[in-house]
Amino acid sequence: MKNLFKYLKSYTLEAILGPLFKLLEAMFELFVPLVVADIIDHGIADGDKSYIIGRSLILVALGVIGLVCSLTAQYFAARAAVGSSCSIRRALYEHIQKLSFSDIDRAGIPTLITRLTGDINQVQSGINLALRLLLRSPFVVFGAMVMAFTLDAEAALIFLIVIAILSVVVFGIILGSVPAYKRVQSELDALTGTTRESLSGARVIRAFGMEDSESETFETHNTALKQRQLFAGRISALMNPMTFVILNLGIIVLLQAGGNQVMAGALLTGEVVALYNYMTQILVELIKFANLIISITKAITCMQRIDAVIRTEPEMTFPETAPAETASAPAIEFRSVSVQYTEGSDPALSNVSFKVERGQTLGIIGGTGCGKSTLVSLIPRFYDVSEGEVLVNGVNVRDYPADTLRDKVGYVLQKALLFKGTIRSNLLYGRSGATDADMTEAVAFAQGSDVLAAKENGLDSMVEQGGRNFSGGQRQRLTIARALVRKPEILILDDSASALDFATDAALRRTIRSLPERPTTLIVSQRTSSIMDADQIIVLDDGRVVGTGRHDDLLETCAVYREIYESQYNSGNKSRQEA
Repeated sequence: MKNLFKYLKSYTLEAILGPLFKLLEAMFELFVPLVVADIIDHGIADGDKSYIIGRSLILVALGVIGLVCSLTAQYFAARAAVGSSCSIRRALYEHIQKLSFSDIDRAGIPTLITRLTGDINQVQSGINLALRLLLRSPFVVFGAMVMAFTLDAEAALIFLIVIAILSVVVFGIILGSVPAYKRVQSELDALTGTTRESLSGARVIRAFGMEDSESETFETHNTALKQRQLFAGRISALMNPMTFVILNLGIIVLLQAGGNQVMAGALLTGEVVALYNYMTQILVELIKFANLIISITKAITCMQRIDAVIRTEPEMTFPETAPAETASAPAIEFRSVSVQYTEGSDPALSNVSFKVERGQTLGIIGGTGCGKSTLVSLIPRFYDVSEGEVLVNGVNVRDYPADTLRDKVGYVLQKALLFKGTIRSNLLYGRSGATDADMTEAVAFAQGSDVLAAKENGLDSMVEQGGRNFSGGQRQRLTIARALVRKPEILILDDSASALDFATDAALRRTIRSLPERPTTLIVSQRTSSIMDADQIIVLDDGRVVGTGRHDDLLETCAVYREIYESQYNSGNKSRQEA
């Protein structure tokens, strides 16, 4: 919770003025029963209309002043709550950007989204309520009891008994509902994860006709959440009936005792009415305070969850100064590299060693799940090796500052992802200072000139979220262009031409080989046609290198490569013959 006060520190003035004006409102509210008592005991009893009018004007003045204080308190409380939650959201988002892929995998994207949205909104609501009511409610309860003692000490003892009983009931309900609401939050996380997965994979679900199955899974989590919420709601629902029963019993006793005092001449009728009003104020404030405690507990739980993410130390640390590179060293070198994503899991890569000289093209092929994407993700250090070393220009990637290392690499991910905006804004991800000429040239190198030509606004054509207004092949060419805009030393194409036809794929590879900067290129592909012209090919099988060499050599020496090649080319010949 220390982090919460750190974010509130910038709004110290608002955090002081909000409760202060609420206390002023409460103070004026406590005078209202006394003024009403005066109207009854003196104005009405004596038939003095001018006295009644004067005291009524005082009531109006108290109401107006209280309203102004309340609105002012709400303004300052809202400023502090919204401002601090904005700071928390910014800090959390910036911290998430510093986490490694492994850190994000462990936390889970649905969980992080919930922290950034629902949890921060709950914290904001808790701060707002706390600033307005945390001091006001106890002040009114204590003040009403004091005012009751000033009217009649014997009747005020009833207040003490009622407050004690109400406190036991209220805080008993709080103790029961707080753990229930924590379980509700956990179940909400599970439902969010299921929903995100089913919505993002909606096409796959429909393609396999699994709508009913996914609906059942959703319904299971949804029903579990409903049950948790109903259980928590039932406990909270006890609050109003139980407190009203206790209060009304207290009022009955109070009126009985007050009536006896009036008959005995020890109390006036207006004073009994004032005592009744103070009893009602106490009930209202205790209910408010109980709901406040529940809200604050939810906010604290959410802040603890947010804080747990913020306190997560990034698995990777980067030095601040760039190392000296060796001019004669290979562009990329793997030395006995092994990778495990989680402790105790099977290795994704085992004892991988190879070198790629500058300007060469390396092809990487293998079966699904053999570790191809894992291998190339080690070069820009998206993941760290468990054993061995990955070197770029003779320097261990751990010794590079993050910006220095990743500025060298143009990475085209397996999933062609474009961001909402324009083609221009997407290409500027590659290099923020790129000119129109640079971007147009990169698009041409990526065989995407026809994509620009087909769009009326060229580079300023709109891109919808995820690039859904482009075909798969268009998205792939634009993501390749985004990497080429950077003019990288190392270009990684992670199965990024799968949606391209063979002719476009071949033209793309020819263009890359003719680039002026001649980048060292790594091509991950399922097609042997995409890598057969590479200077070197690595064949992976179950995380291990089972073949290294050129295309012709591997056909003779590597059974895995030969099997992949024959499955593609023989099936292709057979299809042509049948056609």
